[in-house]
Amino acid sequence: MSVEKTFETRAVHAGTQVNKSHAVAMPIYQTSTFRFDSCAHGAELSQEIAPTELYTRWGNPTSQALEEAVADLEGGEAALSFASGMGAGSAAVMASVKAGDHCVAANCLYAGMTELFEELLASFGVETSFVDPADTAAFEAALRPNTRLLYVETPANPTLAITDLAAVGRIGKAHGVLTMADNTWASPANQLPLELGIDVVVHSATKYLAGHSDVVAGIVVGPRDWIERVWMMRKILGASLSPHDAWLVLRGIRTLAVRMPRHNQNAQLLAEFLDGHAAVSEVHYPGLPAHPGHAIAREQMSGFGGMLSFEVKAGSAAGQAVIEGLEFVTNAVSLGGVESLAVHPASTTHAPLTPEGRERAGVTPGLIRVSVGIESAEDLIADFEQALARVGSASKS
Repeated sequence: MSVEKTFETRAVHAGTQVNKSHAVAMPIYQTSTFRFDSCAHGAELSQEIAPTELYTRWGNPTSQALEEAVADLEGGEAALSFASGMGAGSAAVMASVKAGDHCVAANCLYAGMTELFEELLASFGVETSFVDPADTAAFEAALRPNTRLLYVETPANPTLAITDLAAVGRIGKAHGVLTMADNTWASPANQLPLELGIDVVVHSATKYLAGHSDVVAGIVVGPRDWIERVWMMRKILGASLSPHDAWLVLRGIRTLAVRMPRHNQNAQLLAEFLDGHAAVSEVHYPGLPAHPGHAIAREQMSGFGGMLSFEVKAGSAAGQAVIEGLEFVTNAVSLGGVESLAVHPASTTHAPLTPEGRERAGVTPGLIRVSVGIESAEDLIADFEQALARVGSASKS
């Protein structure tokens, strides 16, 4: 009789079936190459898709354990690890389109993915239409006969816009178009796009999956035959994840189910505090009932996540002053670690975009993005309270 495991148990044990040793923790196969039993054995492995004991650019047992774990948690057939989230997203998209194809993407994405669609794909003859991620009808209206991909990110970076994943999935299936969702901000602890009808999930595993700001990695999850095409892209581009980094992400996943509820709770409390502050004009967090995507988020998410953003009334200089006035919340890019980070997107993460691109993505001059960590919520609120008070005092003098 097989035990039906909950998410919490699977987070601890997923991928362990790959471990053929007696070590409780998956060993790090820190090797670039593997010994063949014979020339015939080497020839056989060289013809396989994603062999794990031939050459680490092709595959590695430690990476395989991570891939099996994330595929399990996301409910997908197979997964593939990459040296970064951008490596994962870029390979996934590029394996899905060719010259002459058309994509429909949300207009509020991580800046690197926007650059991929606007610059790299365009140079290869792939056109992209950008639409409001919260307007489901806009995705269908933008479809063309040569549309091959619908790409979304929800909650979106940095405005926390919510996309109805089930609706996008239905559109994709009705028109025979592949659907892809970046699930980095929610993590599989809070959201399962594949269960909602999305075909492929991508992650910057640097963030919540790893959870400790000490590794850069990416993951793609999807149908096995499609993953094999992406593996060929990874093999050619050389974007494989190192065994040690794979082990770090796998170690982080073991505590995902206990970290995420704290991230969720802290972000909710901080959002509620900021929502009532006189110096703040708007708070973007799907856990707030006033958020335009709140109802959909309640349907498709089990938790609202650890990310929020808010707009300071006095604009760019005030926003930067708030960040620089924080005492222990760190001014740094990235997200998903146990420590809280705050950043000014207009001058950092989304600076590579044109002013028009930032406006389209909802990146205003006074916007502050916060990755809420697992510290005491009381301390976090106190830190933002004193930083906002400094700005308020300066504006009055």
